[in-house]
Amino acid sequence: MKEAELIFVPLPSIGHLVSTLEFAKRLIDRNDRISIAVLVMKLPLFPHVDAYTKSVAAAQPRIRLIELPQVDSPPLNLRKSCSEYFNYLFVESQVANVRHVVSEIVLSRSNSDSVRVTGLVVDMFCVSFTDIAIELGLPSYVYFASNTGFLSVLMDIPTHQDEIEESSNSELLIPGIVNPVPVSVLPQSLFTINKDGYSTYIKLAQKFKNVNGILVNTFFELEQYAVNSFSGGLNPPVYTIGPVLDLQGQPNPNLDEEQCRKNLKWLDDQPESSVVFLCFGSGGCFGPAQVKEMAIGLEESEHKFLWSLRLSPPNNEVPGNDDADIFPEGFLERIRGRGMICGWAPQIEVLAHRAIGGFVSHCGWNSILESLWYGVPIMTWPLYAEQQLNAFRMVKELGLAVELRLDSKSDNGDLVTAAEISRAVRCVMDGDSEIRKKVKNMADISRKSLMDGGSSFVSVKQFIDLVLCGDTSGRVK
Repeated sequence: MKEAELIFVPLPSIGHLVSTLEFAKRLIDRNDRISIAVLVMKLPLFPHVDAYTKSVAAAQPRIRLIELPQVDSPPLNLRKSCSEYFNYLFVESQVANVRHVVSEIVLSRSNSDSVRVTGLVVDMFCVSFTDIAIELGLPSYVYFASNTGFLSVLMDIPTHQDEIEESSNSELLIPGIVNPVPVSVLPQSLFTINKDGYSTYIKLAQKFKNVNGILVNTFFELEQYAVNSFSGGLNPPVYTIGPVLDLQGQPNPNLDEEQCRKNLKWLDDQPESSVVFLCFGSGGCFGPAQVKEMAIGLEESEHKFLWSLRLSPPNNEVPGNDDADIFPEGFLERIRGRGMICGWAPQIEVLAHRAIGGFVSHCGWNSILESLWYGVPIMTWPLYAEQQLNAFRMVKELGLAVELRLDSKSDNGDLVTAAEISRAVRCVMDGDSEIRKKVKNMADISRKSLMDGGSSFVSVKQFIDLVLCGDTSGRVK
């Protein structure tokens, strides 16, 4: 029987790329008839991505990398103002290159007795490439690195054009989300005042309708209501294939290894579930006023903490000796032995540590899945993108997090106060809370979903069977 080759096109952002390639590894681990060609787009913003992709290919002989020619990046200031539109323009600039490479791969395999191309798998921001699959008669699939609830919003957003105003206090009824969704927790770029961001999401949603399936990094038991909303045939089938996690953790060029060892040694000496961890992803930088509120809140909570802190420009990204004045006077002396402050932290390794009992998080989807995997309850502090919606659902719908904030108003000068921080930390860390029990239970469920017979195990098998059957007719509505 012929080997089935899939062509993957991930977005070269580390949060998307790692998840996509972990799923690629999972497929070839599950079936030795599958091989994967990964088309690598390069962005100078993420220099360490290149080393990561090459390490994956070196360890997996059935994954091969094909580097696309580097193109000029859209203006970097556009990424700060509207990352979705930045991603869209970057992907559009690669359409000709992707068409050329995919066509060559399909042509080279057309006369092969051993290998055939059976599908194109693209990142959620790369759906423009699905037109190429249609041209070549290939099935196409979206790898959706976020959750089914956010997918529900994207698919339904064209019907709410007149309701999405930044100043609106209204709520939207979204199929797939149990509670009415406040407009205030939607991604900022969805507001109609941001025409580039809004139009980008509309274009993505239109393309999603034409694919053969959507692979979502979630598991059925976590989002039953959202997943069930996609049944009935009006949308492409949804495959819940998560949690897809890189449990090894990728080395970061900004990581201070000596400081990291010091932090982990300190954690080794702390009681079980006694330390709250604060970490805010690649975009989580704070100014002096917010840093002081955070410091006061942590001190007033009276709990131990490990704080991954990066400062907004013009300060250094990682606080050093010259930045001691950003903290309240005497703070560093008073918390000595009770708290640790660092720059970049190995999030997976920290969350896996027995001493961690709570996680103040920006609510990126990868971070949420990691916290659930290790049974660590979250305090929500969303900053950008769909993180506000994630926080809202984790608190109001799923009951798996404690509300610190559900919106990103701090970006507009509305500080998250010391009192809010102290309250949330105490709520999670004091006693054997109901939230902690629910999160521990969900940790068990998330692991079982990947085991033989589990919901995600079965869903991945269904996708593999589809790929191996070799139906290249495509499915275009």
